[in-house]
Amino acid sequence: MSKVNIKPLADRVLVEPLPAETKTASGLFIPDSAQEKQLKGTVVAVGNGKKDEPLTVKIGDTVLYAKYSGSELKLDGNDYLIMREEDIMAII
Repeated sequence: MSKVNIKPLADRVLVEPLPAETKTASGLFIPDSAQEKQLKGTVVAVGNGKKDEPLTVKIGDTVLYAKYSGSELKLDGNDYLIMREEDIMAII
């Protein structure tokens, strides 16, 4: 998990996506052209939440999010997603 100097506002969360799977459960290697982005990531920064609605996720949580959720962001050479907490489906 990397340290970032960004503070999301309100109910937004900054997520660092996990890298794509390179190997199947049976041990076969997946070529780069067939790899899909995972829909999992690690929370690296959180906002303060909305009035009367505190955030459920915290820094360090591994989360599962919707396929087209969030906006892609590149900071210090790393890729991140910034999204609303409602786009997060589960904490793993």
